[in-house]
Amino acid sequence: MYDSGSTAFMLVCTMLVLLMTPGLAFFYGGLTRRKNVLNTMIMVFVVIGVVGVSWVVAGWSFAYGGDGTLAFFGGFDQIGCMNVMRDLLTETEAADGAVYPSIINIAFQMAFAMITTAIITGAVAGRMKFGAMVAFMVPWVLVVYAPLAHMVWGGEGSLIGEMIGALDFAGGDVVHISSGLTGLILCIMMGRRKGFGMMSYRPHNVPFVALGATLLWFGWFGFNAGSEFAADGIAALALLNTVVASASGLLCWMLVERIVAGKATLVGAATGLVAGLVAITPAAGFVEPWSAIAMGFLVTPCCYFAISFCKRKFGYDDALDAFGCHTVGGIVGGILTGVFCVPELSWTDFGGLLYTGDFSLLGSQIAGIVVTIAFVIILDVVIGLIVTACFKGSLRVSDADEAQGLDVATHGESAYPAFVGLD
Repeated sequence: MYDSGSTAFMLVCTMLVLLMTPGLAFFYGGLTRRKNVLNTMIMVFVVIGVVGVSWVVAGWSFAYGGDGTLAFFGGFDQIGCMNVMRDLLTETEAADGAVYPSIINIAFQMAFAMITTAIITGAVAGRMKFGAMVAFMVPWVLVVYAPLAHMVWGGEGSLIGEMIGALDFAGGDVVHISSGLTGLILCIMMGRRKGFGMMSYRPHNVPFVALGATLLWFGWFGFNAGSEFAADGIAALALLNTVVASASGLLCWMLVERIVAGKATLVGAATGLVAGLVAITPAAGFVEPWSAIAMGFLVTPCCYFAISFCKRKFGYDDALDAFGCHTVGGIVGGILTGVFCVPELSWTDFGGLLYTGDFSLLGSQIAGIVVTIAFVIILDVVIGLIVTACFKGSLRVSDADEAQGLDVATHGESAYPAFVGLD
């Protein structure tokens, strides 16, 4: 029989991860300009529709179908989730050591695909055509995200997880590096916003940012703890590590702001919270709590440097810092997993450098990150060029629409209308 506790645990974790996507809409919506807040938020909300449909149609099969022997791809046997009802009705007993019904995995992994795709939208806020973004999302989920999830978590034949031997507990490679890097590719392909480098883009609603960060923080407990797929001690460790890494990231960001700018800000605290969460994601079930604290402190200066210096130095317009926070944080977290991983908790034969003095796991972590980056860049460019061609050679809105604001120009509504008379 299935374990009712673990079944309930995974159902709750799934709902928590699903909450992260609308939470991200508030986070991004608060960070963007007043005239683009609704466009920024609907870019995130449309992900729920796009991924919710495409994941059931083919994404789940491409990621986790087949027998797990292929390096890059799952299979076609789960297309449309056609076997779900048959399996549900015939699964009278737990098989292969499963502690909860396998149908939960479809929704749980769908929630991962949703938040990953939604992160991309932050890099292109304020200038990308809504239709072009939707057209990009559909193949991206199926051609980039699903195969990458298989490469990391797909079974004994998977390239990154098994052949290379890299560890990724809850999505450092799959979620954060892939999404932030995709955002960077798109913002480079489109070019910078009008006035970039000459004017200040300030968050229009800081309470929205705090609300969004809170929802993300809450949902992240299901994200990391649920990746143990059982209500056990490792899930509890992952939850504790998630708390302390985000706490240390928040404190360190405020400290860096105080030193560099002279003042700590709420936006900075929220960003540091997210940076700590990103860093601990690949390591949540592999490290001790003190290591999680160290990871939160170490990732913050890296993300702060990427956001405050690299963006200005190299001139790419990552509007809401998807790359600076998620890709940079994911890389740092993945590398530090190879340093701090407790040998007894490792999924491979190798533990962290700090415990073993062996560079094997650290080398595997770096190799997995390099493969992820190469895979994502190549496919992003291909998909981006195809979508660009389909939209008359440009992914971005007209100069007039950009100047007016995409809330009105694209959607015909305003977040803060000036009413005359009674509502």
